[in-house]
Amino acid sequence: MSPRLLRADADPVGRHDTPLTVTVNGEPLAGVAGQTVAGVLLASGRRSWRAGPSGAPRGVFCGIGVCFDCLVTVNGERDVRACRRRAADGDVVTTQSREPGDAR
Repeated sequence: MSPRLLRADADPVGRHDTPLTVTVNGEPLAGVAGQTVAGVLLASGRRSWRAGPSGAPRGVFCGIGVCFDCLVTVNGERDVRACRRRAADGDVVTTQSREPGDAR
């Protein structure tokens, strides 16, 4: 699987994208309707957006919502699995951490 977004005009299926914008840690990122939050993050070039207890970077691991490595906060709701949540125009996403001493 490629972390890049295939442009609609280059897609042999002939889809018509509906653009959307989500804000991640204050930075606006472009996406298309139907993408997951993880898909928007990956298409923007981000491979990790969370740190585990050891401080190691975490992002999408399983991609099906089993491993919980891709957790983010969406519109104030904590522990949302980015690989399972469809992005919506105007979503506000905040990255999370599980580093020692993090009270969140």
